[in-house]
Amino acid sequence: MSTEPPLLLALDLGGTFAFALNGALTAIRVAKLDVVGVVTLGMVTALGGGIIRDIFIDSLPPATFSDWRYLMVAAAGSLVAFAFGWRLTRLVKPILVLDAAGLSLFAVTGASKALDFGVGPGQAVILGAITAVGGGTLRDVLSGRVPVVLRSELYAIPALVAATVVVVTVRTGVYGIPVALAAAVVCFAIRLLGVRLRLNAPSPPRINPD
Repeated sequence: MSTEPPLLLALDLGGTFAFALNGALTAIRVAKLDVVGVVTLGMVTALGGGIIRDIFIDSLPPATFSDWRYLMVAAAGSLVAFAFGWRLTRLVKPILVLDAAGLSLFAVTGASKALDFGVGPGQAVILGAITAVGGGTLRDVLSGRVPVVLRSELYAIPALVAATVVVVTVRTGVYGIPVALAAAVVCFAIRLLGVRLRLNAPSPPRINPD
């Protein structure tokens, strides 16, 4: 059973559920998979980033395999999406909102857990971002798409911002529930603003073919 602080555990499980719904809805809308595929993609999306983080910080076995609640929440989110996703006539907006929610919560918990395991501030920011984008990247690869983090709408940048807020506030001794939620809200807002306004990270100048 996980011994994470209650705040960290609650945010982690919240992010797990949001990403499970997101991955399963993506499987329904984009990949058009059956129940096995929907649940698999939902669970990979929900758990992938946390597993990568735990391996990097040597928190073994990863929380996913040492605490039954992660698997249960990921499976529940996937099954909820499978059962009720067909009722949504337009799934694009729910998928984007859930993706932003999972991204925000995992950026906060990833950086927090990394700091708890004694990594440096820079490494904690990077691990927060990896936790946030890892599951979504695996989701896109398995569904045959170029990962969102590599192509559009400020995906990694909001996660880096939230992780940085966590690291700075932990180091200055003011981190707590309000700060954790504020960091998640900032990430969520930046992500959805990027989607709404079609903002992208800078790209290299296009090279005209000869």
